[in-house]
Amino acid sequence: MPTYDYRCSATGTVYEARHGMNEEVHTWSELCARLGQALGSTPADTPVERLATGGAVVQSRSLKNPEAPPCASGGGCNGGGMCGF
Repeated sequence: MPTYDYRCSATGTVYEARHGMNEEVHTWSELCARLGQALGSTPADTPVERLATGGAVVQSRSLKNPEAPPCASGGGCNGGGMCGF
């Protein structure tokens, strides 16, 4: 299950939560439920922001197919020289 970083808009504190890729967390109460912690003094409806975090780098030698993907060699994953992001 992937790990995501969230920042509480009331305190500025960043928390790390695990949940499915299709799940969304928008409020402090939803984040606390994922973390298994009490709300504390922060209002339940306080917005939280999911932060953009870098993914783990996978080296080609650790894959079953040691060939680098086209985008790692400059070829582009979609044929146009870009990986489609």
